[in-house]
Amino acid sequence: MSNVVIAVLAVAAGLVVAGAGLLVVVRRRLVVVRVAGDSMLPTYRNGDQVLVRRVRSDRLARGQVVVIDPMSRGGDWATGPLPDPTSQRWLIKRIASVAGDPVPESVTRAASIPAGTSVPAGHLVVLGDNARVSGDSRMFGYVPADRVLGIALRQLSDP
Repeated sequence: MSNVVIAVLAVAAGLVVAGAGLLVVVRRRLVVVRVAGDSMLPTYRNGDQVLVRRVRSDRLARGQVVVIDPMSRGGDWATGPLPDPTSQRWLIKRIASVAGDPVPESVTRAASIPAGTSVPAGHLVVLGDNARVSGDSRMFGYVPADRVLGIALRQLSDP
């Protein structure tokens, strides 16, 4: 085998390894989730697939659409690492307030939070775009920011 062939094979092998490494990084950072329900109409519909970028909780901002680990059946938020993104149904909601922001009046009334209260550190207030049917902070109060899988980047497909 000539040196040129060996060099070409070495470069090809290096590209394959680099590509595989890039794929691992992208798969850890990006996730696809399926929307279940009508709480985010008209932005997202039942069955839509949404591309989600994982983010640290300190990167969350008002107005972003986020994917959240739902509460347990007992009404408690989970602790510890988030589950595998493909293993469960996730909530998709829009951030209405972040830590330090005032709690929206619609949430203070519905969730029995005193008026004028600010969102506590490490928490969010989330609302569905379709308020008529959305189960959101008006029902369950604050969301621990560490239960956010990531932010919705874009819709990938129609149902």
